[in-house]
Amino acid sequence: MMNYLKILLLLFVIQAKAQQGGMWIPSLLEGMNETEMKNLGMKMSASDIYSVNKSSLKDAVPHFNGGCTSEVISPKGLLLTNHHCGFDAIQNHSTLDHDYLTNGFWAYKMEEELPNENLVVTFIVKIEDVTSKVIEGTSNLTSEAEKQKKIQENISALSISLPKENWQENKIRTFYEGNQYMLFVTETFKDVRLVGAPPSSIGKFGSDTDNWVWPRHTGDFSLFRIYADKNNRPANYSKENVPYTPKHFLPVSLDGIKEDDFTMVFGYPGKTNEYLPAVAIAQIVNELNPAKIEIRDQALKVADGFMRKDNAIKIQYASKYASIANYWKKWIGETQGLKKSDAIAIKLKQEKTFQDKVLKAGKQEEYGNLLSDFEKNYIEIAPFALARDYFSEVALRNTELLSVGYKLYLLEQVYTTKGEQAFMDRKNNLLTGLVDFYKDFNANVDKKVFEKLINLYALKVPSEYLPSNLLEINAEKLADEIYGESKLVRLDGLQGLLSGDSKAIFEKLNSDKGYILIKKMADKYLKDVAPKYDEINLKITALQRTYMKAQLELNKNSRMFPDANSTLRVTYGKVKGYAPKDATLYMPVTYLDGAIEKYIPGDYEFDVPAKLLDLYKSKDYGQYGENGKMPVCFIGTNHTTGGNSGSPAIDANGNLIGLNFDRVWEGTMSDIYYDPSICRNVMVDIRFVLFIIDKYAGANNLIEELKLVHPKNKINQTKNRIKKGK
Repeated sequence: MMNYLKILLLLFVIQAKAQQGGMWIPSLLEGMNETEMKNLGMKMSASDIYSVNKSSLKDAVPHFNGGCTSEVISPKGLLLTNHHCGFDAIQNHSTLDHDYLTNGFWAYKMEEELPNENLVVTFIVKIEDVTSKVIEGTSNLTSEAEKQKKIQENISALSISLPKENWQENKIRTFYEGNQYMLFVTETFKDVRLVGAPPSSIGKFGSDTDNWVWPRHTGDFSLFRIYADKNNRPANYSKENVPYTPKHFLPVSLDGIKEDDFTMVFGYPGKTNEYLPAVAIAQIVNELNPAKIEIRDQALKVADGFMRKDNAIKIQYASKYASIANYWKKWIGETQGLKKSDAIAIKLKQEKTFQDKVLKAGKQEEYGNLLSDFEKNYIEIAPFALARDYFSEVALRNTELLSVGYKLYLLEQVYTTKGEQAFMDRKNNLLTGLVDFYKDFNANVDKKVFEKLINLYALKVPSEYLPSNLLEINAEKLADEIYGESKLVRLDGLQGLLSGDSKAIFEKLNSDKGYILIKKMADKYLKDVAPKYDEINLKITALQRTYMKAQLELNKNSRMFPDANSTLRVTYGKVKGYAPKDATLYMPVTYLDGAIEKYIPGDYEFDVPAKLLDLYKSKDYGQYGENGKMPVCFIGTNHTTGGNSGSPAIDANGNLIGLNFDRVWEGTMSDIYYDPSICRNVMVDIRFVLFIIDKYAGANNLIEELKLVHPKNKINQTKNRIKKGK
């Protein structure tokens, strides 16, 4: 009995360790990762996931437009990603007459699929370690700036010289804070067409209220198709292009999931900071996050007030509002999670263990002062980091007039540094790009946002980093002056400012009140904040690289995954519920019943389409329902972050079971500290996706493209044959 208990305990420890998070490089899964995955129930091999010699899962998982993930799900290049990842494309095709955001869009024939300018997807062809080549010639350099310059020179040269096909690209990325460099050979397809999207009442059900929250009932998906030239290679949009034939596409499982099923999420997580020292986390929790939350809170309240009263403004600002709200809510949950999990205290304890290891290894000279140096530099950078975040959030992200003004400010710098021709080229490109910007710009909304945020800027930025004209202001009066007189509030006004030769342009710009304000703000920021921030941050970067090197050296028997950097990663775990607080237990699966319980007729967040209500009342779920209910979403222990939106959730056999789109609010601090007890990723059940495509949209043409499978039936049939001795 004791041996049996020991075996059970060992299995528990192995499984627990395998669910502690991690974003692993797919080309390096052989060994302990593969063993852990199989202990969790995976039936595939590492080479089924990543291979350069045969088709593998990596060939079905492209980067979607540089910010999300997607997956190929048919032999005709049909692509699945999140609704919020395709949102800009859906919005760009929407008008008051053809409101695809409200009503959805479905192409019932390929000729009806809609092209999208500048939308791309990128596949990974090969991954290779090139560390020794990248750091060549840096060992004798003592200056951090010189080291980084040499490394960038090496990366630029290698990106050109390393072998690839002429339609491919070499990209080199850093891992472990500059202790490793990997080459990614990629192929980017530029003809990607919109195929299908549910109405926002399905694709964004719950909208901002439910964002980052469990339980979820959101059908967050959209469909696109990749087109290629006649040789199946990347090509710009052309009517002559044909559907892309993938090296691999994902079969779709109809068997569904249950608690403790193996899950693997494959995708392009954006950025994590899992190895920050405690002093850095304290600064995020106590200073930087609260400032950014307050700024976006003000901007969102203004936009929401206008959007609820005017449907045209709602369409204009839908994507922008969602973008602002996304990280506003994330920072709130992250801060709460870091406090709740006592992450700072845990990091301090880990740092004490690190110091003990340094002492034991006799490495005091190399690593003994790292933590004290971190503390010194983070204290020094604090006011500059705060001023930097205020400038970024107020001037560059959330006040549109100021963000346009800053682009013009940079244009003036181009003239100063590169001359007339470079200036004119950049000016023409800027004008072209801003045509779409003004289509979704509303001066009345932006004026009110400006009034709120410029007041915060004047009150909260340390006074020594404010331009003189913001030391004492009346925000309402300033808003009236700028939005009443500046030419930046209209496209034709901007075009007038930028007409003529450079001398005439600068005379007009420097007489414009909106431009004058952002120029003074930018001058002050770039003179007194940015240089000092960059100087100290360069020291912190060097410390972080050395700290990571020390961690790898002193913990050789502990595998440490590299922080996310928008490169292809694998994370694995299980379908699992969680208990976020006392007396609260969340189950891992939600059903359509829950969406109907939340239903508020006419509400922009919780409305439900009439046809979906009819399908619910008749329980017409087809082959996609389960015991008379329609599964919608589920959660798992996979370690994900921004960029994993749209990632496929894959079962033990390599079949598609869901679509990753979010994390639970209590676990959003997983970018900094992963706590396996409450960190969960949120996925749409693929059966709900199929149900909407089939039963709601009637797009049988798309269902017929897919390879629908029943892997659990095969497993049960095999078990039965074994029992019968066959």
